[in-house]
Amino acid sequence: MHFYFLIIFFSVSTSILFAQSHSISGIIYDAKDDHPLIGVNVVVFPEQDSNAWRGTSSGIEGSFEIKFLADGKYLLRATYVGYDTIEQKINIEGKDVQLGKLQMNIASKMLGNINVEAMQTRVEQKGDTTEYNSTSFKTNPDASAEDLIGKMPGITNEDGTVKSGGEEVTRVLVDGKPFFGDDPNLALKNLPADIIEKVQVFDQLSDQAQFTGFDDGQATRTINLITKPGMNNGLFGRIYAGYGTDERYNAGGNLNYFNGDRRISIVGLTNNVNQQNFSTEDLMGIQASSGGSGGGRPGGGGRPGGSGRMRGPASNFLLGQQNGIATTHSIGMNYSDQWGKKIKVTGSYFFNRSERDRIALVNREFITTADTARTYNENSRTLTDNDNHRFNLRLEYDIDSFHSIIFTPSFSLQRNQSNSVSNGLNFFNENILESRTLNTNRSEGFGFNINNNLLYRYKFRKKGRTISWNVGTQFSENTNENYLNAVNDFFLLGDSLVIDQFSNQDRNSLTISSNLTYTEPVGKHSMIQGSYQVSKTKSETDRETFNYDLSTDEYTLPDTILSNIFENIYFTHRGGATWRFNKDKISFSAGTDYQYALLTGEQTFPIDFSVNRHFNNVLPNAQLDYKFSKTENMRVRYRTSTNAPSIAQLQNVINNTNPLFLSTGNPDLRQSYTHQIFSRYNKTNTEKGTNLFVMLFGSYTLDYIGNSTLIANRDTLIADGIMLNRSSQLSSPVNIDGFRSARSFFNYGFPVKKIKSNLNFNAGFNYNGIPALINDAKNIANNISVNQGITFSSNISEKIDFTISYNANYTIVRNSLQIQSNNNFFNQTSSLRFNWLPWKGLALNTNLSHTFFTGLSEDVSQSFLMWNASVGYKFLKDRSLEVRVGIFDMLNQNNSIGRIVTEVYIEDSETNALRRYVMLNITYNIKRFGKKADS
Repeated sequence: MHFYFLIIFFSVSTSILFAQSHSISGIIYDAKDDHPLIGVNVVVFPEQDSNAWRGTSSGIEGSFEIKFLADGKYLLRATYVGYDTIEQKINIEGKDVQLGKLQMNIASKMLGNINVEAMQTRVEQKGDTTEYNSTSFKTNPDASAEDLIGKMPGITNEDGTVKSGGEEVTRVLVDGKPFFGDDPNLALKNLPADIIEKVQVFDQLSDQAQFTGFDDGQATRTINLITKPGMNNGLFGRIYAGYGTDERYNAGGNLNYFNGDRRISIVGLTNNVNQQNFSTEDLMGIQASSGGSGGGRPGGGGRPGGSGRMRGPASNFLLGQQNGIATTHSIGMNYSDQWGKKIKVTGSYFFNRSERDRIALVNREFITTADTARTYNENSRTLTDNDNHRFNLRLEYDIDSFHSIIFTPSFSLQRNQSNSVSNGLNFFNENILESRTLNTNRSEGFGFNINNNLLYRYKFRKKGRTISWNVGTQFSENTNENYLNAVNDFFLLGDSLVIDQFSNQDRNSLTISSNLTYTEPVGKHSMIQGSYQVSKTKSETDRETFNYDLSTDEYTLPDTILSNIFENIYFTHRGGATWRFNKDKISFSAGTDYQYALLTGEQTFPIDFSVNRHFNNVLPNAQLDYKFSKTENMRVRYRTSTNAPSIAQLQNVINNTNPLFLSTGNPDLRQSYTHQIFSRYNKTNTEKGTNLFVMLFGSYTLDYIGNSTLIANRDTLIADGIMLNRSSQLSSPVNIDGFRSARSFFNYGFPVKKIKSNLNFNAGFNYNGIPALINDAKNIANNISVNQGITFSSNISEKIDFTISYNANYTIVRNSLQIQSNNNFFNQTSSLRFNWLPWKGLALNTNLSHTFFTGLSEDVSQSFLMWNASVGYKFLKDRSLEVRVGIFDMLNQNNSIGRIVTEVYIEDSETNALRRYVMLNITYNIKRFGKKADS
């Protein structure tokens, strides 16, 4: 407690010292007729770090101002459609910079009567930022931002997850401002492509790291959509509705009001055709229940910083449409504005309801310690209802030119109901039936999360001397009620077990953290940063289980073995220093932190015991950025980190959701320690329009939190009153050294001038070495996958839009424990998307996607062809009204196939998917842009 008072006293006392930060302002005019230009995009960034940019748009008088800039050398860039870009070097030395009148010249397209054609810049490398010119990637007039970025080299969309250079994009900004929090899908699915001028891809540092200039390892892969001048003021969006065979329906829309800094967006949809405009993270409980009663392993370990379920590289594909049949309703609003001259605000609210019916066939082959084979087959049906409310807010307050505060609270609330019925069979040596479970599971959960983060930033008079203090709190609470009825037959013993029980579990967690950072210049080109962090997480869980009492017809018989009360505290102190050198083409930093961590746990029911252990770690870090030229750069980064076990992994209580696959926690777990190295290389050629991207990543983990699985060859007593029957399994997390991971991604894109198209090649390599214990014998599951792809997309005109792609993946699975379980498999996906506007308002569309497998289980389909097609006509003078008839899955072959490779088993699954239907759709597009929207 004394530490917190010390931080407060230190931060407040520094605010009385002198500090200095400045602004750059100016007025942008048309050079020809001398009128002000509204909506010009203006960005300013340090000459040596384009990632630390700040930006704005010119107002109604053509004026702009960018504030809170430290002394130093900057580059100002102003862009406007139809005009030449302005670039100007600026040196801030102790005072504000007033640029006065800046004149933009109209871009020259004609020279006398001679047409001059030049290669349009497709991709530019600006420091750490890759910038795509949207006009170089033509789409149909009604395309979305998602359609647009899908044509850009290095950007892919894998089952709803947007990736850039093989890394997941977790944030999408619009003109540098958040849009619906950190949900990329909401921006990309709801914003039209034709309002976007440029697409920027970069690693966005945390607010504190942007201020200090030192990468703290918390950067997020980000896409920034820059809107076209003139289209960032007005009203635009679309409204649509459709109805089809089998009572299929789809309705919704989005409406965007942009008026200078004030921007309001409303989105919504309702349908029963598996369409959603949000991320799957909003669906509490769906992932856990989607695998049937045997699909999850609650007590299992996980990858460093990951979830409890270990999935190898081969598991990263679910092909075809979303599995199951979903009905979705959602509505949301996003608001951003500038309140006066000192406050910027961005906030959003989003609600979604999802109802899913999932029927699954699962085939699982286990890795065992003997020359025997064990398999598990399951048929299941799961009905899930999920409600989610999500609220995000960001307030930036520039108190004066010396101080600023950023406050980012968020809140989410979820309710989930799930009903599942499953029939699972355990086989020995493929054809000997050992056991069976008929399982009915009904659960209802409720949970909420509250996050608050407050950042105070202060700059001293001396250039480079700063202090910042970040305080964060996170509180979560969830409850879950579960009814389990299972009939389990063990055929070799002629025995059976009936379970009829009710369990209730309450969990809550509170984290309080603080980070104090100070930077000081050392010489002309160097800086040093000192930081101190403290964090405390307290978690509590209370699980009560009751068996059914025939005499009372209620669940009143306590089951103490399946009940537990447990409390866990994880407390860390971390301090260290980092040195940074920045000159010309090179930027290098190196440092180290010392971390002391205390992990305590106390169980008070059914028996008392406690856990108390501490850890001392040295955590080095280093980073090298080298700019070969303005269009070519390289980054190499080394990081170390620790990962504490969760309360679910520590909680020593049996989970018998599937009686054939029991799981439990392990209170003796230690934190894991991970080394990571990452490198990235970018090169663009603006004259030829080519772009080259290479990424390499590797990691190694000590005390990895993996899984120990006990497969019972005979009835085994594992706890007082708990019998692990023959062929059943018990899994629990354990610390094992030796987790290794590596991946690479290569992409090369270039234009094909003769046919006005773009061609992109990509390839990659993934490796995971996952350690596990199986009946106390160590197994290393080595999963190697090689993938390659090619995408050919049109750039002919807005009337012809096609994309042809091919992706292939070959996976090799090798286990050190049992070579009989080694496996190779191959999958490929070929697709064609073709849109054509042949005459006036006529619109033709077709999509073909063929998926092919080799090496999956015989019970799972090996290939299928998806074919969607539609024909529409656009009415009214501006073609804003469209009537379209479409056929989904014309050949009625749609399927959902998946493979999961873990260190314990290989699982193939096939689930029900949306099949053929015909739908009539009506869409009305709204596009009302002006020089300035009415206030």
